[in-house]
Amino acid sequence: MQFFQFITSKVFLKQLAIAVVVLGVFIFITFKWLTITTNHNQKIQVPNLAKKQLDEVDKILGELSLKWIVIDSASYNPNYPKKSVISQTPEEGDFVKEYRKIYLTLNPSGYKKIKIPNLLGKTKRQVTSQLKAIGFRISDKNSYVSDIAKDVVRGLKYKGKRLKVGDEIPKNSLITLVLGDGRGRSRYIQPSSDKN
Repeated sequence: MQFFQFITSKVFLKQLAIAVVVLGVFIFITFKWLTITTNHNQKIQVPNLAKKQLDEVDKILGELSLKWIVIDSASYNPNYPKKSVISQTPEEGDFVKEYRKIYLTLNPSGYKKIKIPNLLGKTKRQVTSQLKAIGFRISDKNSYVSDIAKDVVRGLKYKGKRLKVGDEIPKNSLITLVLGDGRGRSRYIQPSSDKN
């Protein structure tokens, strides 16, 4: 009976009303704070950064309050400027929030260099397949030397200079095969250091 009288008294009801108001204000402030700190409903469209250099990327993303990080270098692509963006995550057109990081993959400054393997004495067909497999292009114009064996590789040339086993040249380079003509005696001597 006393408890019932207490919860129906003016003092209790006044305290309860104050508690409800305080709780309501607290919930309202909490939701407002969360909306501001999580940038609720704020959307920034990610721009296309392909083929742009890092100074351009920095300016574009800085104006949008976005950040960037280089995560990788891809294989060299001659269709893109050196050290420019090849791909990005999130992609162009995606919507993100302020200060989101955009992850970039850049085009290297050139093709990586590959060592020339020992291919002397192999057939033109074998050498062509092997060189293409490791990333070189083969010239349609072969060079011939007097040799008893026809179309056997007696050397390789790059930009007019003889290559030695172990030389390093850029991937995708155009290589000319030096082949035996099948009409003479084998007089080919592998160059040691000359660049004839």
